[in-house]
Amino acid sequence: MNRYAAAWTTEVSLARAMEQVAIEIQSQLEGRHPDLLLVFCSHHYADAWQNLSAGLVSKTGTKVLLGCSGESIVATGREIENGPALSVWAASWDGVGMIPFQATFERTPDGIVTTGLPQGVNGLLQGNARCAIVLADPYSSLTDLITDHLAEDLPNLPVIGGMASGGGPGENRLFYAHKGIEPQVFEEGAIGVILSGNLTFTPVVSQGCKPVGTTYVVTKADRNFIVELGGEPPLARLEQLYAYLSATDQRLIENGLHLGLAMTEYRDQFRRGDFLIANVIGADRNTGVLAIGGKARVGQTVQFHLRDHVTASEDLVEMLQSARSSHPAPQAALLFTCNGRGTRLFSAPHHDAQKLEEFFGPVPVAGFFAQGELGQVGTKNFLHGFTASIGLFG
Repeated sequence: MNRYAAAWTTEVSLARAMEQVAIEIQSQLEGRHPDLLLVFCSHHYADAWQNLSAGLVSKTGTKVLLGCSGESIVATGREIENGPALSVWAASWDGVGMIPFQATFERTPDGIVTTGLPQGVNGLLQGNARCAIVLADPYSSLTDLITDHLAEDLPNLPVIGGMASGGGPGENRLFYAHKGIEPQVFEEGAIGVILSGNLTFTPVVSQGCKPVGTTYVVTKADRNFIVELGGEPPLARLEQLYAYLSATDQRLIENGLHLGLAMTEYRDQFRRGDFLIANVIGADRNTGVLAIGGKARVGQTVQFHLRDHVTASEDLVEMLQSARSSHPAPQAALLFTCNGRGTRLFSAPHHDAQKLEEFFGPVPVAGFFAQGELGQVGTKNFLHGFTASIGLFG
């Protein structure tokens, strides 16, 4: 019995596209209604978006629906970067609980206030939470508030998802429905669902970088400024590293440098996946201080990282190999990849989707190219860039 299904189409008419994917989903699920339906669609359907949530709920009978618009759309084994595309992923479970939510954000004199996040779920779920899926509009939401809230109530819970993409402020859409409310289409905020119970879930986060040189300990820092690494200015450390690198890696530094922030100090050796990658956004040649797109704390281990299409591919392969060797084979997957990847980064299309299929076979897959990807590094969830965030479901 199939627990998961996925279908996609490039049909120009959204009405016909919904009809096609609904028929395919019901066929794969052998006539059962989905418990959860995830939907990702391109901006080519913008004129008919208002009908999407209600249309798919009516056609599939799903209990919960989440979705968003995307610049490019992911399906099983493929990434559709041009033209209309609708990709749908469905799950029909026994013993899996779902807590859907819709969050709004408001600026007040005391700061940003968010409403609609689930409250007190730890006691309700009794330690059986498995993961959360979150989709958000990049211009009207702060996903840090969501992940911090979930971390308080459900420590170590992995979160996957991404920011809707392909449009400016007010041009993206979130699709949402669950029993008890009318199907909705939102221009702002965030939506999500917490999954619990009889489910195995493995997060895979590929940040697309490789470490170079040695690790250092931050000995002086101020907010997002690194003042000293191991007692020396970080720019001096970088110059020492540069002199020993190959010409290829020297060019990568010149095109863009990154700093990996170790998520735990309890490692004899640090490898890929142990670091949160932050961009180096500036340097002061007079003081040797580096500015990064994040915050480092005194005592934290860091290491310089490089990124290009080769390292991005190598990193994804290494992360997928690790997941395959240490976890049960998945029955389905979700893929949220950066809108700076695809053919903007790799020489051939479908790179991330095909790597996923190479490792786990043609399991049902859906997703989209996001304007920021949610994924777990260590035990904490972050909003990433240039990352492939994958959820493997059993």
